[in-house]
Amino acid sequence: MHHQRLLALALACAGVPFAAADKTTTIDAKSNWGTWEGWGTSLAWWAAAFGNRDDLADIFFSLSTTKFGSQSLPGLGLNIVRYNAGACSWNSINGTTMVVSPKMITSRQMEGYWLDWASTDPASSSWNWYVDSNQRNMLWKARDRGANIFELFSNSPMWWMCYNHNPSGSDSGSSDNLQSWNYDQHAVYLATIAAYAKANWGFSFTSVEPFNEPSSNWWNGQSGTQEGCYFAISTQQAVLGYLRTELNNRGLSSTIIAASDETSYDLAVSTFKSLGSDALSKVGRINVHGYEYGSGSRDGLQSLAAGAGKKLWNSEYGESDATGTRLVSNLVLDFRWLKPTAWVYWQVLDGGGWGLIDADNDALTVGSANQKYFALAQYTRHIRPGMVILDGGGDYTVAAYDASSKKLVIVAVNWGDNQYINFDLSKFTTPGVNGALVKRWRTQLTSGDQYVAYSDTYINGTKFWSYFVTNTVQTFEVENVVL
Repeated sequence: MHHQRLLALALACAGVPFAAADKTTTIDAKSNWGTWEGWGTSLAWWAAAFGNRDDLADIFFSLSTTKFGSQSLPGLGLNIVRYNAGACSWNSINGTTMVVSPKMITSRQMEGYWLDWASTDPASSSWNWYVDSNQRNMLWKARDRGANIFELFSNSPMWWMCYNHNPSGSDSGSSDNLQSWNYDQHAVYLATIAAYAKANWGFSFTSVEPFNEPSSNWWNGQSGTQEGCYFAISTQQAVLGYLRTELNNRGLSSTIIAASDETSYDLAVSTFKSLGSDALSKVGRINVHGYEYGSGSRDGLQSLAAGAGKKLWNSEYGESDATGTRLVSNLVLDFRWLKPTAWVYWQVLDGGGWGLIDADNDALTVGSANQKYFALAQYTRHIRPGMVILDGGGDYTVAAYDASSKKLVIVAVNWGDNQYINFDLSKFTTPGVNGALVKRWRTQLTSGDQYVAYSDTYINGTKFWSYFVTNTVQTFEVENVVL
C-alpha cells in the first residue's frame, strides 16, 4: 500500500493520468442550492415500540459505530426528529368511547394527551402527560446525542374531535372528519403540547404540522390501518389560522407552522396554489412526502416555495426496496430538482423492506440492517447540517461544501456498466492540493460492500477519478477546497 501511494503521488505531481474516465462531472462552485438543515426520521410508530433502546438511539442519532448483533453499524447521525401527537385514548366521555377501525394495527395507535373536552387547562384532569412515554424517551435520547431540530406533527385530531369518533378517518375517506366546531380545538391541542414541551421536556419544537397527507382519500375509518384524516382546503385554511393564533397566545411566535405534508409533489403543488395568500402567510415551511417517487413536479414545487421565500423539506419518504436502489434514485432526484433543505425517512425500523433495520413493532422483534441502511449512510454521515448544497453537475451526483473546514463532499452513484467517473473541480478557486488523498467510502446496492472506506484516490491537478462497478454509490471527501 505504501508503494502504491508513492507511485500515485509521483504520477499526480507529473500530471500523468491514471486511467481514462468514461464519464466526467463538473462541480459548480458558484452554485448554492441552500444550507443543509439535516436528516431525520419520524418516531411514530417504531419509537413507541422501542423507545427505551439506547443501542437504537446510538445507531440512528449518533455517528458512532455500534455493535448490533453480528453487525457493526456506522451511526447515521440523524439530527431531525418528527414527534407524533397521538389521537387515541381509551377513556369514556359521557358514555362515548373511541371507535376503532376493524383493520387497525395496534402498534399504530398513538396515545394522545388530551382526554376530553372538559378543560383546556393542561394541569387539569382532562390531560394526561404520562402517556406515550416510549416515543418521548426516544426523543430525549435523540436530543442527548445531538438532534437539534424537533417537529410536532399530527396524523389525526383527537378521536373525540372527529365526526365519527374514529381517528383512522371518515367513513368515506374523502370527507372532513374534524368537526367544524373543533377546528380551534385541534389547534389548541397541538399548541398546548408545544408549550408544555418547552416548559417541561427540556427542548422546544422548531415547527408544528397539523396535517398529514390531508388531500388523500385513503383515511377511511372502515378500512384504515393507522391514524389519518382528510382535510378539505377550506378546513386547512381555517386550522392554519387558528394554530398560528394559539401558538402566539402561548408565547411561541417563533415556532413555525409547516404544511401540508401532501403525499406527492403534484398534490403539494395543487394545495400550495389553492391555500391562498392569507393561509400561506401562516406557513413558515413547505413539507412534502416523496411517495410519487420517480414522477411528479419536484421542480414545480421548488419554484413555488422559492418564489414565496419558504424553505422546503421532504418530510417523509419510504418504500419496500431493502437494497437501497430506489432510495438512492429518489434521493438524487430530490437533491437535483426539489432542492430541499432537509430529508426525513419515515420508518427506520419496520418490516417488509420498509425499515432500514428489519423489525416488527407489534411482536417487538428486531432483525438486522439491510443494504438500504448503508446506502443512506453514504449521505447522512457526510452531508452534514450547515453545509451548502452545490450543483453536482449531473443527475447522479450530489455535492456539499463545508466552509468552516474547507471540505468538499461528493456522493455519486453509477447505474450503468462498470466505469471510471471523473470529478472536475476546476471551477473552485482552490480545488484541493495536488497529490492529496481523497477519502472515499463505497456501498454496493443489492449486495456486496456495505459501508467500506478506502484510501486509494488522489487529486491530480484539478481532478480526481474513481472506478465504479454497476449499482454502486460512493462518497468522496476532498480537503483544502476553497470556493
